[in-house]
Amino acid sequence: MPIRDCIVLAVEGTQAAGKTTLVHALTAHYRELGIHVECTGEPARVSPFLEAITLHHDGEFDLTAELDLFAAQLTAALRATRNHRLLICDKTPANVLAYARLVLDQSDPQVTQVLEAIEALCRAWMPNAYDAVVYCRDRFDQQAGGDHYRDKVLHLQAQVDDAVYDALTQTGVKLLDLPSGIDTTSRVRWIADRVTDLGLLIAS
Repeated sequence: MPIRDCIVLAVEGTQAAGKTTLVHALTAHYRELGIHVECTGEPARVSPFLEAITLHHDGEFDLTAELDLFAAQLTAALRATRNHRLLICDKTPANVLAYARLVLDQSDPQVTQVLEAIEALCRAWMPNAYDAVVYCRDRFDQQAGGDHYRDKVLHLQAQVDDAVYDALTQTGVKLLDLPSGIDTTSRVRWIADRVTDLGLLIAS
């Protein structure tokens, strides 16, 4: 339990893998068990840079926007661990790194240097900060519900899947590969069983 005696789990995968739904379902599961648990949201949903780019079509993904997301991902987890026994994170900093590698111009020396620094920080920080990362392999219909935040990256779903998994693997964090094609209740049960098997958490 490396961050302030809080167990930290994260849910990862490409866009439309059911991550956010699963994060909230897991949080509800552990609250019903009497465990003091919190979950983080998606920093991209509240980023003024991403709002301008995705909702108002003002500009393109750039280094500033990606750095803001990376910092927000770190900050959200760090602050949420302060007063909780368990934290369930919607994505990790490695997710931002994976997207940045796909959407930024890596022929720019500054971009390359910053991404190398982000990668080094992920490797140094994540194995000690996350007790486990659950990886979702499912890819649901991205256009269901008309999520405009996904419009600019709809075509990247398969690439993101590989890029995020590779970025996570490179950090050395403990990865739990969630079985595909199961419903949310079964997903929660599978993860809870793995958490118990790892000896991370015992209900009060």
